[in-house]
Amino acid sequence: MAAVRLRIKREAWDALDALRFGTSSKIEFRNGTIILMSDVVVARTKASIARELGCSVSTVDLIRTRYRKEGIPGLLEKKRTGRPSRVTPAYREALHQTIQTSPVSLGFAFTVWSVPRLNAYLHKQTRIKFSDGQLTRLLHAEGFSLQRPKHTMKGKRDEAAYVKAAVRLERLKKRPSRTMPRSS
Repeated sequence: MAAVRLRIKREAWDALDALRFGTSSKIEFRNGTIILMSDVVVARTKASIARELGCSVSTVDLIRTRYRKEGIPGLLEKKRTGRPSRVTPAYREALHQTIQTSPVSLGFAFTVWSVPRLNAYLHKQTRIKFSDGQLTRLLHAEGFSLQRPKHTMKGKRDEAAYVKAAVRLERLKKRPSRTMPRSS
């Protein structure tokens, strides 16, 4: 089958450029670029376009077909199908408020939020439950980073007994014998 090339008029070329540089969508930019690279004047093969843009040849075919049938509106990103997210604006607000509040001020004995503790608290507040992995992804999407807390005994141990034990330990440590001759 012979390659079908597009012949793009000057007005259409300008409209495609306006689409490419007037959008923040990577998909719309890629779609416009596919059509411009498919022009007879540019004379690129589907395989070379796909290779350069990092997509498949079937994607190049699909975009060309949509452009022929619908024009520039066919290049715009479509709303993705699938189940709607259970994350509501109220949940996002509760997440932001909770993360920025110390657990101690909310009556907890711990000082740092862990994902399971945060998940349990938000479930009580909002009645929306996620897996810990999903909550971790949501935290990253909202711009929060997870960090491991540094566990120390400071404030939890008897400091006087700690110092006394450290001194005793120093006295018990092995030292070179004074009676044994040293090797040279």
